[in-house]
Amino acid sequence: MGFFDFMSNAGKSLLGKGNDAEAIKAEIENSFEELPVEGLVVEVDGDTVTLAGIAKDFATREKAILIAGNVEGIAQVNADQLVTQEMINTDSEEASIEIPEEIFYTIEKGDTLWKIAEKFYDDGSKYTHIVEANIEVIKDPDLIYPGQTIRIPEVIA
Repeated sequence: MGFFDFMSNAGKSLLGKGNDAEAIKAEIENSFEELPVEGLVVEVDGDTVTLAGIAKDFATREKAILIAGNVEGIAQVNADQLVTQEMINTDSEEASIEIPEEIFYTIEKGDTLWKIAEKFYDDGSKYTHIVEANIEVIKDPDLIYPGQTIRIPEVIA
């Protein structure tokens, strides 16, 4: 649940222009309308980013991981210290919460969002659910690229 792998030779070019941790932190914070992670801390060690803080929900946690991982030069994101309020509020001995399974997909050459929706939902027209779940990563549905990692949301009905 804590380490996520990405393709280091794909993604947004942010590294090597100053403070890499601050650049990734700013990218995460600027990708949301309101601050999504309380006390966000970002550390960069080589090709690994470590994220810490309290995300408002599981979807926000996943999006922060994707934003950090979709940076050129980053191969791994450690999110062990990036928690949600639900994770904090649950006493592991008395109750358990159902943590949604994170489904990430790395885009391959020739992929379209329609084809990806057909693969996961058996219905290409549901690609809009993928776009909505990845709005911080997919700025334009017509501009996805091989190596980019996206989140595949659960679609209800």
